[in-house]
Amino acid sequence: MTLPASGAISFSQIDVELGYSATAQIGMNCSAVRTLFGQSSGAICMNTGHGKSNTTVPGAPTIGSATATSCSSISVSFTAPSCTGHLSITGYQVVCTSSGSNSATGSSSPISVTGLSSSTSYTFHVRAQNSIGYGSYSGNASATTTAVTGCVSYTSSGTYTWTAPAGVTTFSVVGVGGGSGKKINNSGSVPGGGGGGLFYTNNVTYCSSKHYTAHAACGSAPGFGGQSSYLWACGGAYRYGGANGGGCCGGSYGCSTGGGAGGKSCGHDWVAGGGGAGGYSGAGGRGGCTGSGSTHAGANGAGGGGGGGGGGCYCYYNCCHISSSGGGGGVGIHGQGTSGSGGAGGSYNAGGGSGGTGGSGGSNAGGGGGTYGGGGGTRSSGAPGALRIVWPGSTRQFPSTNVS
Repeated sequence: MTLPASGAISFSQIDVELGYSATAQIGMNCSAVRTLFGQSSGAICMNTGHGKSNTTVPGAPTIGSATATSCSSISVSFTAPSCTGHLSITGYQVVCTSSGSNSATGSSSPISVTGLSSSTSYTFHVRAQNSIGYGSYSGNASATTTAVTGCVSYTSSGTYTWTAPAGVTTFSVVGVGGGSGKKINNSGSVPGGGGGGLFYTNNVTYCSSKHYTAHAACGSAPGFGGQSSYLWACGGAYRYGGANGGGCCGGSYGCSTGGGAGGKSCGHDWVAGGGGAGGYSGAGGRGGCTGSGSTHAGANGAGGGGGGGGGGCYCYYNCCHISSSGGGGGVGIHGQGTSGSGGAGGSYNAGGGSGGTGGSGGSNAGGGGGTYGGGGGTRSSGAPGALRIVWPGSTRQFPSTNVS
């Protein structure tokens, strides 16, 4: 501070002049002081020597909020402290109170902490730093990371090993059996193949100690019944989402939460269309057939996503168009949708359920079943089945909750 020769004494910049800076000085500018120090003019200035001894670490920031930004990261906001310790703040550190290894640094708010576990609650606090060091921690803010989301589909027939990604704790699964194909039987009739059943299981707890095997059924050739699509663990001790392929009367596998059986073939002793694949809450449509000199249309599918039955052929066993009935409609595996429509009488194909395809129309060879799970018409093959797994099972569940 400077002492004038006369008048009031000014205390401007008193915080600096009292030594809260490395360059702080006290200046005295009066004739008495100049005489005392033997100086003819100007102020007598002395360094205070107190600059760095009066600085300190910053105060605590004010915590804001913590917000999950993914399954492995949370963003933490805060407000800078009003007390900086008389030095510039060089950065901030956010630390998880339950795990010191989960921390992050940055120059300003917000700061994102990464490498966290999914579906887990974390609590954080933050501290500021200047050239002397870190100051006190703020209060706390908490948030829970989101769940790991994903899916896998097996649509090519075969057997697979499935291991859940890191962080997955629950899953839901749907299986559609392969449709069957039929040939002329001993009595001379030519029934179509039954459609594959659809069954699902929701919110299954994933256990990493189990060995999960996924099986997607193939479509059966004429003369054979369908196969199952399923997910099993521990050598079959736990079986999820299984669905039998339809035989002549349609198939189902009842260990799961819900789903519909595959549609039957007509059962008449004449040429018949293939049955449709099962829906999420109802059966696939029955195949159409011939009989007594007339044709019968295939029935509509039911239960959402059910395939329609194939249309029947207007002819008998000794007719040149013996194999011209339509194949049954298939069903999708992405959630409940529109049920498939049955094929008209004659050589027409059936409609597929939402996400599936219609069976093909017959022309001296019988119509093939539509994917997934449609039964083949007369001498044609059934369509392959499929298996789909989605996670987390707690929030993604069949028929239609976040699975489309």
